[in-house]
Amino acid sequence: MLRELERIQASIREAGLDGWLLYDFHGSNPIATGLAGLGGPGVMTTRRWYYLIPANGSPVGLVHAIERHNLDALPGEKRVYSERRTLVAELRRLLSGQRRLAMEYSPACTIPYLSRVDGGTLEQIRDLGVEVVSSGDLAQQFEAAWDAAALATHREASARLYRIKDRAFEAVAACLRDQRAVTEHEIQQLMVGWFDEDGLISDSAPVVAAAENTANPHYLPSADRHRAIRPGDVVLLDLWGKLDLPGTVFADITWVGVASPDVPDAVQAVFSVVREARDAAIGLVQTAVTAGRPLAGWQVDRAARDVIEGAGYGAQFVHRTGHSLGESVHGNGVHMDDYETHDERQLLPGTGFTIEPGIYLESFGIRSEINMFVGEGSATVTGPSQSRVVTLANGGR
Repeated sequence: MLRELERIQASIREAGLDGWLLYDFHGSNPIATGLAGLGGPGVMTTRRWYYLIPANGSPVGLVHAIERHNLDALPGEKRVYSERRTLVAELRRLLSGQRRLAMEYSPACTIPYLSRVDGGTLEQIRDLGVEVVSSGDLAQQFEAAWDAAALATHREASARLYRIKDRAFEAVAACLRDQRAVTEHEIQQLMVGWFDEDGLISDSAPVVAAAENTANPHYLPSADRHRAIRPGDVVLLDLWGKLDLPGTVFADITWVGVASPDVPDAVQAVFSVVREARDAAIGLVQTAVTAGRPLAGWQVDRAARDVIEGAGYGAQFVHRTGHSLGESVHGNGVHMDDYETHDERQLLPGTGFTIEPGIYLESFGIRSEINMFVGEGSATVTGPSQSRVVTLANGGR
């Protein structure tokens, strides 16, 4: 944050704003706490705090008396309040002369991931004559963008995930060849062990789903809820992780196979549509970035969704096309979404995200997930894209 101040203020000016007002109460705004460096262990934020970054000049913080040192590491003047009347007076003084400020707000809660400022606080700020606009693209630049080192950690995590994916498919195939019973949970637990071996961490064990469970986008096997993987089943693997080091970012992939030497026609037909939708979204991103054309997250979702709807499966594509990646698997950047939300944030240089369209029928589901990174003038897929359904009876390759 200290190193970024000049760049933040330049971005505020470029956006035509008077400033960016960070606000948090009790950890309610992780974007603000992350930018201010208050999200780590040992920091108590049990009272409201504000930090105004003006387009020009020195920032000013407003903090409660019993937590007066929380903002000491940030540049600028720190003002202190205690009782509510002091807070009202100091907030009025803080915002004097400010007409248009960014906050973590999304009009009509279009992007709930960004709507971190409560309605009452917004009313209070507006009553002081301030127009509040969304900080969405500002937050992306400073909370979601990766530097070269972070990108390198993503690529390494991605390579390790692909190796684990291959090992998992090979384990299923070996059991099928040897006619040994195997369950989703057994394969999942093997993968958990391989995560440890490869130095990867995650917020969840990976998804291993078979047959009708692949039709549930958020299915997760457990010790007491799983099924056997049988010949002929569609098998879906969804795995996400990052290196067990500070400042690393996630990779997140999904591949599908079939426990058979041949791909059934119905499975192949659905996979072909999903693959075409995925590649349409990838193509749109790469074309727009290369041309220097602005592109919003909802437009990427629409590119994939149009393919699936055109093939007659629109009602079976029940989630957004992709999500931001960061130090959390769902990052603070733009999502590829014109379905669950209408994400108008722009794809910005330095940001990474998934593309993962899916079709979910009664008896099976198909999803294909890759990761993309937007650089300066180019956008790349950071790992292999699945081109065909893996036939597990032939060794899992």
